[in-house]
Amino acid sequence: MHHKCMLTAARNRFIYKFYMAQVNKKTINVRGQLIDLSTPLVMGIVNITPDSFYKESRMESREAVIERVGWMQEDGASLIDIGGYSTRPGAAEVTVTEEIERIESIIEPLNKFFPELFISIDTFRSAVARKAVEKGAQIINDVSGGDLDVEMFDLVAKLGVPYILMHMRGTPATMNELTHYDQLIPDVIKALKLKIEVLRSKGVADLIIDPGYGFSKTAAQNFELIRHMSEFDQLGYPVLAGISRKATIYKTLSISAAEALNGTTVLNTLLLEQGASILRVHDVKPAVEAVKLWMATGRMN
Repeated sequence: MHHKCMLTAARNRFIYKFYMAQVNKKTINVRGQLIDLSTPLVMGIVNITPDSFYKESRMESREAVIERVGWMQEDGASLIDIGGYSTRPGAAEVTVTEEIERIESIIEPLNKFFPELFISIDTFRSAVARKAVEKGAQIINDVSGGDLDVEMFDLVAKLGVPYILMHMRGTPATMNELTHYDQLIPDVIKALKLKIEVLRSKGVADLIIDPGYGFSKTAAQNFELIRHMSEFDQLGYPVLAGISRKATIYKTLSISAAEALNGTTVLNTLLLEQGASILRVHDVKPAVEAVKLWMATGRMN
């Protein structure tokens, strides 16, 4: 009987994985170009800010940004994520006007010099997202999942661009106080599912899911999310993983963010094993190498 139960369980797991392979969308349409995410891609982080938590990611001049992005492309990045507002706790408030000024002058030259790269705008403000797309950004990455700007979902639908839907509670200033969940994984999935339904009702087809590592999550909760990230496949969309150099790594290891590259690579590998389609990172080359080595093992989902 025990042997029969084991066979039944194995069969059910196989059926579930086969079913999820059919319903889980592994492509996004970027301005008419279909991007295949069945092979994980790497997104490089470019912060046009003076106060992002990892100082090496801060770029305050157009020339520095162009140089950094050039290195990222050479190292194998497929996407870059441009942000003009630091979302770390305690970061300075930035006006909409200032955020727009930080990003609008850089997007056009990046499109000119690096036409093969896809540009994502990291903002929770619809006015900033609109301006960035006008200047040539192709993806909107919203850490608030639409909570901090009621116009964001309608804008995404109107523009017809892919949208990275992240889970967060509160604001960057209050999120660390909002870490109580009845059941972490079901609660996060439920919250994302409700927003997916709203977005789909508005005609948004191209979504990428971000569980929100470090946003209204404790370190223990971040590790739980990593262990169970494959469960987000049930939402039916590619999943982005952004754990790069975060406090979960450097505080667990009692080191600094500057020393957290090795820890980032370890967790990125675990996230690939759990089905991540995009790795959002400060250090592109190590992430690209992690993807290549993981692919070489033949352990793709």
